Amino acid sequence: MSEPGNRPPGVELLHEGAAAHNRGDLTEALRIFEHAADTTTDGVRTSALVNAASVYDELGDHEGAVTRYRAVLGEIPGDAVEKRASALINYSQALQHLGALDEAQDALEQARTLLADADELGVLRVSCLLSLTAVASYRAQWNRAIDIATESLNTALRFTPELAGYSLMNLAVAYFETGRRDLGVDFARQALTAFTEAGNHNALADTQQNLAQIFLRLDRLDEAGELVEAAQLYYERTGLSHRTGIGWKIRGFLAERRGDLDRAQEWYRRSLDHFQASGALLDVAALQCRLATIEFAYGRVGAGQQLLDGSFIIYAERGLGSECAKLDYWHAVLLEMVIDDLEEPAPELVALGRALSVTAAIAIDAVRYTLPSGSRREQWHREIAEPAMRLAFRFAHLCQDGALLADLIETRCAGTTVDIDRAQPVERPQFPLDTPNPPAVTELPGPLQLGAALAQVAASAGLPVAPPPRLAVEPGARIALADYIEAAEHRYGGKFREDRVIPA
Repeated sequence: MSEPGNRPPGVELLHEGAAAHNRGDLTEALRIFEHAADTTTDGVRTSALVNAASVYDELGDHEGAVTRYRAVLGEIPGDAVEKRASALINYSQALQHLGALDEAQDALEQARTLLADADELGVLRVSCLLSLTAVASYRAQWNRAIDIATESLNTALRFTPELAGYSLMNLAVAYFETGRRDLGVDFARQALTAFTEAGNHNALADTQQNLAQIFLRLDRLDEAGELVEAAQLYYERTGLSHRTGIGWKIRGFLAERRGDLDRAQEWYRRSLDHFQASGALLDVAALQCRLATIEFAYGRVGAGQQLLDGSFIIYAERGLGSECAKLDYWHAVLLEMVIDDLEEPAPELVALGRALSVTAAIAIDAVRYTLPSGSRREQWHREIAEPAMRLAFRFAHLCQDGALLADLIETRCAGTTVDIDRAQPVERPQFPLDTPNPPAVTELPGPLQLGAALAQVAASAGLPVAPPPRLAVEPGARIALADYIEAAEHRYGGKFREDRVIPA
């Protein structure tokens, strides 16, 4: 017999666990959910198992969460649309933390199919779209991220406006990454305001951390510091290991930017401990890149390269070619820094810089041909691709490689502002901290109108263009940069030139 109000037995435990979670007491929430899983049956038990796995994920035990999700998915019948879709969405979150993006996307596509005609499950539809946006963001598929985030915003406005703030934050990240930085900051501020007004402490701290990373990218260090310290107090109090690790990473980056390398290294290592303990390998890879930068700054080139090689393996194993290319570019930047400090640099260092910089520049330049609008392509070229190509020219010059210089000039990849004169040094670029983490899905009420309007404007139409053809140059109509193009496509797993060949 059901309890009064036709509630299934034990459902009050789910409410108690949710209340503990909402006030930030994750340990107590986990205890309640596991107790409910042990003492209830049917749907209540299934919900308790899913909730317990979710808390394991929040506490940083991503492997444990994945194991629990797989077990509970084996118990949920295929026609239990709501429970199965919810479990799949949460399962994908844990997979994303482990860097298993193919599996995460597969789980989300299953959930999306289940929810296609379930208008009554609007919250889950929005949650599914938010997670799909996160997968696209991890893969740097920014056009897809914008499309899905815009769809999630429209879906939220239709079915569950209290979740629209998460769509706004995802749009903030995607537009920031594609060069619309003012728009990105505006979206992020709206999300921050919404979470503050709602009293949603988890979401508020997440957004403070995300906005801090955006401000770091804009050199607004004091604003970034205030935000990350406020978030860090919350994460350490509630025991959220993964987000605590992100906080230490941001604080380490702030120290590095202010020239305090010893403190930066200390805080990065604290961050690395959190990420390794939780199995968050994509975060491990990004953090090792920061530690490698400090090793190079201290002249410990071998130690820095070991860290970079470890990060490359993590990205390559997950098919993240764009991250591999950015990592190689930064490796070449660090080599240039070392070479500039040596009167007679080792030839193998210069040759390695040439190989890394040219292959990375080819891949990074090709990204702009996937962007749908001319203004975005121009900005990508100016801010990202041109510095990468400038570095390739620099290493070709250092190696006295006349054939490579000629090929680079023929392909005109570096634009018209290349400067390889050592007497006129170019300011060394700053490697991005990393992409602000796509926010997790919880609850949000808040202001929506301005963000929705801006999303419609920002989603203006544009057409991607084809990548450039291969150039046949004399003598012998050989293909310019042929060996480097082949190496880049093999190393990063992309197609960076058309098969069509035209004479230079």
